Amino acid sequence: MSFSIYLDHILSSFSADVGIDLGTANTPVLVKGKGIVLREPSFVARDKTTGSIIAVGIEAKAMEGKTPDNIEVIRPVRDGVIADFDIAERMISHLMGKAKCDGLIKPRVIVGVPTDVTDVEWRAVSEATESAGARRVYIIEQPLVGAIGAGLPVLQAKGSIVVDVGGGTSEVVVISMGAIVKAYTSRIAGDKMDEAVVNYLRKEHNLLIGIRTAEDLKISIGSAKPTKVPQAARVKGRDLTTGLPRVMEIDSNQLHEAFQEIVRMIVDLVKQTLENTPPELISDIYEQGVVLTGGGSLLRHLDEVMAESTGVLCRYPEDPTSCVLWGCDRLFKSPKLFKSIFIGRENPMEK
Repeated sequence: MSFSIYLDHILSSFSADVGIDLGTANTPVLVKGKGIVLREPSFVARDKTTGSIIAVGIEAKAMEGKTPDNIEVIRPVRDGVIADFDIAERMISHLMGKAKCDGLIKPRVIVGVPTDVTDVEWRAVSEATESAGARRVYIIEQPLVGAIGAGLPVLQAKGSIVVDVGGGTSEVVVISMGAIVKAYTSRIAGDKMDEAVVNYLRKEHNLLIGIRTAEDLKISIGSAKPTKVPQAARVKGRDLTTGLPRVMEIDSNQLHEAFQEIVRMIVDLVKQTLENTPPELISDIYEQGVVLTGGGSLLRHLDEVMAESTGVLCRYPEDPTSCVLWGCDRLFKSPKLFKSIFIGRENPMEK
């Protein structure tokens, strides 16, 4: 792999390097020299009769729950990995085309995936990206490349810990010397928060809402703990008693009840990681704290609850939702860093 990396660095002068953060909820795309050019939802709308793609990204997500019987809205990425290869390939191809990844030759592409991706899933991601137009695909764990994007000293003999809460997965990873030392993954993340809001309103208020409405509530007033001055929002849904539309007001202190169990499980995952981290790295972690990344980590006061439970400072980088892509950007711009991370990494495609 060493020679191919050197060759890729030479060829990259004539192509557009591309970073893709393959997410369950969103798949943003970065092009070297242009920055983040797209941030599209991971949704595809397809005609079930003809198999033709009707919409991708924002347009497809807007159709969710509103389509006739012959149209289905698909999320090809589930729990951070490809669940529908053909649809994922077409989604990635669409995003790369929309990002205008043009050059004299095909682009080199880095794709961020969860830490527990299997060889089969690894191959599916790589093959889908190659089929979409990549010259060479480099797969890397999202928390590792996110740590690079957050500016953590990943190549040093120094422990760093990243908590990445995405749409489909929550991952807690300890990094040292350019590699992952400990990693724990849970399927309890942003999507489960949305489902918890739906279940809470149905159970406590006899109000049925859609998953998109739940996501909007989470973003606008969601909180990991109650506060003295709660935020309020109006929510529209169907009254389960009468079957008629109903509007009600709910505040963040009420809604926080929906998130309690999910927050507890994410915090327990962090505590489990800390308990199993080598003692030599714990002092480094206490010194620089826990770094939170991913859209799900932005639930209000999650950092405070986590710090109170673990006794370790928890902090956000400058751009917690884009750390994976900025990590890709740093890798593209630093041949030394790129080689340090990728040389010697096991590649299931070459087995």
